[in-house]
Amino acid sequence: MTRNEVRPVIKLRSTAGTGYTYVTRKNRRNTPDRLALRKYDPAIRRHVLFREER
Repeated sequence: MTRNEVRPVIKLRSTAGTGYTYVTRKNRRNTPDRLALRKYDPAIRRHVLFREER
């Protein structure tokens, strides 16, 4: 089965500078801009902003 380029795999990197990442998929048609989500960073044990890196 081929991978669909409408929903690519992206990395979400912590803005706290810990280097922690989440891996997820996003729909390019609905969210063409870079994704930013507030998620848990276990390195500092807090919720921080995670931004999409390409």
